[in-house]
This record gives sequence, structure tokens and C-alpha cells, in this order.
Amino acid sequence: MTSEYINTYTIDKVGVIQLFRPNVANALNRLMVKEIVEQLEHFDHNSSVRVILLKGNEKAFAAGADIGEMLDDSPLSLEMSNPFADWDRIRLIKKPIIAAVEGLALGGGFELALHCDLVVAGENATFGFPEVSLGVMPGAGGTQLLTKAVGTAKALEWIWLGKMIRAQEVLDHGVINQVVANEIVEEEAMRLAEQLSNQAPLAIRLIKEAVYEAMDTSLMEGLKLERKNFYLTFSSQDQTEGMKAFMEKRNPSFKGE
Repeated sequence: MTSEYINTYTIDKVGVIQLFRPNVANALNRLMVKEIVEQLEHFDHNSSVRVILLKGNEKAFAAGADIGEMLDDSPLSLEMSNPFADWDRIRLIKKPIIAAVEGLALGGGFELALHCDLVVAGENATFGFPEVSLGVMPGAGGTQLLTKAVGTAKALEWIWLGKMIRAQEVLDHGVINQVVANEIVEEEAMRLAEQLSNQAPLAIRLIKEAVYEAMDTSLMEGLKLERKNFYLTFSSQDQTEGMKAFMEKRNPSFKGE
């Protein structure tokens, strides 16, 4: 696919999307978000890709939304254009999405990281929602996803004050998965992606569905889905391979079948 604001490629079973607006610290305009989502969907439907890696550059994952693009917006224009519809599509991606975050992940950039399943951040990474200083608020899921991750009090503190939060503090609150030295962020994220890419694809997909369901439903409803998905794993050849490999004391070779 032709893209103006992202670079894409694959490494073995990992599909890589690099945000590429370096002159504006990867600020997210609407076309860029659309390109990211379309490429996520492309990788999601590509059977040779098992994991998706999303990255920026050493200075910025994404420094927020493109403010200039929003200057002339009105409630009516926003309602009619529905700029957040593309964001909603990210939650429908079945495969694991890993974010490799260096530098700034602010506003929409923080929201994009929160839409990913796993996040590896560099020691220099800075997260935050500075929207309040512009007289607005997060609109692409920030208030909801951050509150689910850190709870009401901390979410209000970070968003109300527009705080810039260092990676270690974000890690301490369970929002991201790892903080590593800046120079090995992509290497560590790729190592994690490769580990996931060698797992059984159907099991990975069904686990993702069940875990996210746990965030939005009752315990009993979540248990019902978990058990249904558990049963579904027994429809795959990978389940047979995994259990045979265990009994034979060897590493499994999952084919995604």
C-alpha cells in the first residue's frame, strides 16, 4: 500500500510500522492515523505476519495530534467527519500489537501506545496528556484507557495537570511492560515480538479477546468467553502439536493451523 506518513516492512513473522513525520515529531494528523490503521488491518489479515510492531524514532514515538489541523474545527464539523472512527478500528485488530516507544509519547501519541497490547519504552520516554493546556481534553480514548490502567485518582491527576510522566513512573503504575536503555528499545521490542510470533496464533488471538473482555464485563460473562475460547483451541492442529511436543520433551513448531 502507498503511505505518505509511515514506513512498513516485515522481519520474519513480524510486521513493522514506523511512524514517519520526523519534521513534526511524528504528530498525528488524520491521514496518518488512517494510514496506520489500514496497515494494521493489512498485517492483521496477512497470514505470514503473526505480530505487529509499531515504532517512531529516537526523539518521538508521536508528540500528539496535529494542532494546526484542528484550529478550524467545530462541534458540527467533528460530528460530521467523525475523526475518531479510525481509532475505534484499532481495537478490532486480532494480532498482538507491540509499541516501541522512545522520546515523546504525548496526547494522541500516548493514546496510540495505550491502544497497543504491549509497550516497551526507553529510559528517555516521556508520556502525558497536555490537552488541558490547550483548553481541550483527550478524545481518542485517553480518559478511558488510562483510567482502566491506573484508576480514577491517578488518571485525573495526570490528565487534569497535563503532567509529563517519565517512563519509570508509567511502568510503576502498570501502564507499560518494560523500560530499557534507549539504545536497545527496538531490539527488546523485536525480541518480544519474535517470542510471541513463535506461539500458537489461534491461542494468542483467543487470549487477547478474553483478556480485553475481562476489562468490560462481569466475571461470569468473562469466564463464559474464556471457556468457549479454551474449547476452540482444541480445534487447531497447533493444540495437538503443542501437547505432543510437551510429552516428547521438545519445542513445539506451531503452523497457525
